[in-house]
Amino acid sequence: MATVTVEVNGRPYAVGCADGQEERVRILAKQFDNQVRQVAQDVGHVGDLRLFLMSALILSDELHEARLNVGGIPAPLAAPAPPTSDGVAEALNAVAARIEKIAQSI
Repeated sequence: MATVTVEVNGRPYAVGCADGQEERVRILAKQFDNQVRQVAQDVGHVGDLRLFLMSALILSDELHEARLNVGGIPAPLAAPAPPTSDGVAEALNAVAARIEKIAQSI
């Protein structure tokens, strides 16, 4: 097993991966770092855990939509207007706060 050090939001993280997968992990980490930095620009500094959670939720949503489209189920042509970024940030902050509270109680 190999170990790769990647940087996300300016901080290094050691990540284990299968031998030969180091470059793939670096590429994926760079994509995640770009998403985290975009979220940080949108909502400000809310802590790494919340930034990572918000970024993961956004990427999961994109993956879900891509799977729906590939599976032959088209996404709606006329989607409702997206909520404002303030509303999304507020909702994600509330979810992150609940997750942090649960994690602290464990």
